[in-house]
Amino acid sequence: MKILGISAYYHDSAAALIEDGKIIAAAQEERFTRLKNDSQFPENAIKYCINEACIKLSDLDAIVFYDKPFLKFERLLDTYFDNAPKGLISFITAMPIWLKEKLFLKTTLKKSLTEIDHNINWKKTELLFSKHHLSHAASAFFATNFDDAAILTIDGVGEWATTSIAVGNKNNIATLVEQHYPDSVGLLYSAFTYFLGFEVNSGEYKVMGLAPYAMPEDELVQLYMNKITSEIVTIFDDGSIKLNKNYFKYSTSLKMIDEKKFEKLFGLKTRKKTDNLSFQHCALAQALQQVLEEIMLNLLQKAKELTKSKTLCMAGGVALNCVANGKIKESGLFENVYIQPAAGDAGGALGAALAAYYLHFKKERIYTNEFDLMQNSKLGPSYNSLEIKRAIENSKLNFLAFNYQELIAKSAELLNQGKIIGWFQGRAEFGPRALGSRSILANPLLNNTQSDLNLKVKKRESFRPFAPIMLEYEFEKFYSQTYSSPYMLFVHKIRPEFRHEFKQETEFDLIKTINQKRSVLPAITHIDYTSRIQTVNETNDKKLFDLLNEFKKQTNYGILVNTSFNINNEPIVCSPQDAINCFLKTEIDCLVLDNYLITK
Repeated sequence: MKILGISAYYHDSAAALIEDGKIIAAAQEERFTRLKNDSQFPENAIKYCINEACIKLSDLDAIVFYDKPFLKFERLLDTYFDNAPKGLISFITAMPIWLKEKLFLKTTLKKSLTEIDHNINWKKTELLFSKHHLSHAASAFFATNFDDAAILTIDGVGEWATTSIAVGNKNNIATLVEQHYPDSVGLLYSAFTYFLGFEVNSGEYKVMGLAPYAMPEDELVQLYMNKITSEIVTIFDDGSIKLNKNYFKYSTSLKMIDEKKFEKLFGLKTRKKTDNLSFQHCALAQALQQVLEEIMLNLLQKAKELTKSKTLCMAGGVALNCVANGKIKESGLFENVYIQPAAGDAGGALGAALAAYYLHFKKERIYTNEFDLMQNSKLGPSYNSLEIKRAIENSKLNFLAFNYQELIAKSAELLNQGKIIGWFQGRAEFGPRALGSRSILANPLLNNTQSDLNLKVKKRESFRPFAPIMLEYEFEKFYSQTYSSPYMLFVHKIRPEFRHEFKQETEFDLIKTINQKRSVLPAITHIDYTSRIQTVNETNDKKLFDLLNEFKKQTNYGILVNTSFNINNEPIVCSPQDAINCFLKTEIDCLVLDNYLITK
């Protein structure tokens, strides 16, 4: 049985294909169009998926969309009526699009899909719709090898649901409780993302990265936390929340917040993207992070109480908050914690396909001996040696071709010398993280690596931290953790014996703070001694495993910096030409495409 899942028309459009329960391919549309967070119908991603499986759309048994437009439209109408006459402009703006396209999505989808394959027979191929949070829940639970689990889904909003707790058992998922719009943990975090001067739906991780520049015990952080919890959000013991509507405008306008009320409450102006970051901004980010973690831990207690399960699965955009995830893991509430690596809306495409297979068609669960069924999230396009060589030659670049062992030795030597390498291997990753297929690698032992990567290569904010990729046994040695973390979704503190004390400036100076050495691994140790960890073993990525071992031979550390192969506000590279383009317009020193090496 072949099923295609689709997510589209909001942000992070994607397609995913499964066959008899096995995940064959998955990709985001942005990787092909080069438009960040592309929301269009994912034509290119669909074509990639069916080509990867060597089939046509007309061979599919079902095509599944990741949410239910009628329920979303019902929520939209109810919200406008409840807030009338406020929101008239927003209503007038939204209605034509809904009436023309989104409300009649079935017709729109059939038309777009038929343009790809005129032979598709809609009597043979079912067109199905899955609830938004069910798609997220299915993407997490059905991708694991667990028989039962508590499933926590947290995001901005689906149709009505903003947070849900479900229980997974074999080939079934049952929703137990839901929090409904407009009370949303995801929208709360996004509101502060906007107030702090970052892009909603893509800048939330920047707020998370900014937070550690203030400590939770700082007086200003405590003050801001009190203001948030007394004025903006009421937090209940069961994890549910109540937002004070007076501070928000997302229900009635095209804005997230009432800026004047936020500014008065916190004594801060709404930050513009070009404004300098002050300690007040860091303290507010930390206060928000603390509030989020309190809510999430309350939700987990409730999930444990309702399900009695030893296993937790998580999805939805908020599940990408890896700082909170580290706290969840360390809490010991659940023996096993699994987070879908494509936790956002893109992953909803995969979840929709899996939900149809198990819940609609009632198929038996598939289990493997692997970490999960996600194949290390390497589900995107790959390119053969001939295609890669042609792209290099067309770009008129000089290159060297190495055999496997020579490439590993040379790459490790270059990294040891402080060179920054664009690393392009095999199938592209599905989800927001580069996990070693479309990565930029660098030496974590050097003081200048973080600033060089941020300013010369990634062209992004200087405060942003970088993540380590490491051999599994280094995880225990440096971070006292023994589990596998292949998807870079958990944050932990480096052990005290590897830390360096650093001087806190009397006057807050972000740049001086960033440039102080904090551990023996300065490039991957954040200001609070934390790192977002990715572990590698011989099974999940043999080439990276061998590279890390060779680097360890040369330096005594089986750890590298791993960041996504892109620059700020661009999608991660997909094709060899994308990689070459990024290489040429940045200060990346070397480019490794398969076994070809290009140097500047």
